[in-house]
Amino acid sequence: MALKKSQRSLRRWTKQKWRTPSGKKSSETGEVYAPEEQIKKLKSTAKGKRKLAAANKKKRAATRKGKQHAKHGLHKGKRR
Repeated sequence: MALKKSQRSLRRWTKQKWRTPSGKKSSETGEVYAPEEQIKKLKSTAKGKRKLAAANKKKRAATRKGKQHAKHGLHKGKRR
């Protein structure tokens, strides 16, 4: 039986290697989790580094408020 489009998307999403920019636990650093390829792409440009820093700042602020999830904007426009 063939997989539905949403199931194929979920399979692709789970196969990605997710990590924080520093490689440490998010609970220790307060950094966002993102796919490794996206982090490499963001770190390669000055604009990307600023975007990553802003996302980490929003993540840390949300964590201080007791939120588990933060709207940091890195995944904005991505279909999930």
